[in-house]
Amino acid sequence: MFKKRLLVLMLLATLLLSACGAEKAAPAADAGSENGQTAEQTLDRSKYFITVATGPTSGLYYPIGGAFSSVFQNKLGYKSSAQSTGASVENINLILTGGAEMAITMSDSVAQAYEAFGAFEGKEPATDLRALMSLYPNYVQLITTENSGIKKFEDLKGKRVGVGAPNSGVELNARMMYEAHGMSYEDSQVDYLNYGEAIDQMKNNQVDAVFVTSGIPNATVMELGTVAKIVVVPIEGDGLKTLMEKYPFFVEAKIPADVYGTDADVTTATVRNIMLVSKDLPDEVVYDLTKGIFENIDDIKASHATAEKNISLENAHLGVGIPFHPGAVKYYEEQGIN
Repeated sequence: MFKKRLLVLMLLATLLLSACGAEKAAPAADAGSENGQTAEQTLDRSKYFITVATGPTSGLYYPIGGAFSSVFQNKLGYKSSAQSTGASVENINLILTGGAEMAITMSDSVAQAYEAFGAFEGKEPATDLRALMSLYPNYVQLITTENSGIKKFEDLKGKRVGVGAPNSGVELNARMMYEAHGMSYEDSQVDYLNYGEAIDQMKNNQVDAVFVTSGIPNATVMELGTVAKIVVVPIEGDGLKTLMEKYPFFVEAKIPADVYGTDADVTTATVRNIMLVSKDLPDEVVYDLTKGIFENIDDIKASHATAEKNISLENAHLGVGIPFHPGAVKYYEEQGIN
């Protein structure tokens, strides 16, 4: 009887030791995860609302920003909306005041805010600004019609000129263009209209020339071509040289003749658009958003021909003169981009 009891006890001990060994052999949770889940699985995207500040509905910022918002909401599961705004300067202020989580801006406006000059003269340097990615180049397009007689920049003297909404990126560009050509707004009759409104006025012969800083082709300019012969006034020679020497973020480029049906290619200046992101968004959220953008890049590219041509992982660093958000840096480093 004793031997039988001893045998049972030995069998129980063996079973207990086997169970302990199996428990120790079970695979451990990933050291970088919580309860065996990845960071992507534990991130509750529905808790975050991503407002993307864009620009007037007549420009490129709006459809391209709308495509980003659509990816965030429909593909990633964040709450998101695209907000029509006055563009660059307003968008910078929205980022700084918490009115938007992302915003499309021109890099020249960002440089002025970051270093407190130009439109941001006298303000504290906006060193809290962070970049998510570079987008595409904006072309400075000084648009007029054949009937105006305007052929070179200096011909703007005494003319009625739409320079953009006050303190918009377009208007900041217009100021710099006048300055580089040794002129000022006092040399023209300026109207602070966004370019959609200004081109409507041009159709009614109430404006002679309009500054349009955007990607090409611009739909509003193309619409003008249905009622008048478009002339794109060149930014070239000493004026362009002075501009690039004082403001190195400008780069010389050409608008091909077939874009607006002009008689020849037109020399002008370009400045890069970038996507800002709030520094207050957690690193893991910005990493997740950045990854989601490039995993759904075809949706972004489908928003406009300019996006199709220029927005890519390879171009994500171009023309960015401020620090990137750490969450974006993490993603780019994983892709081999420093």
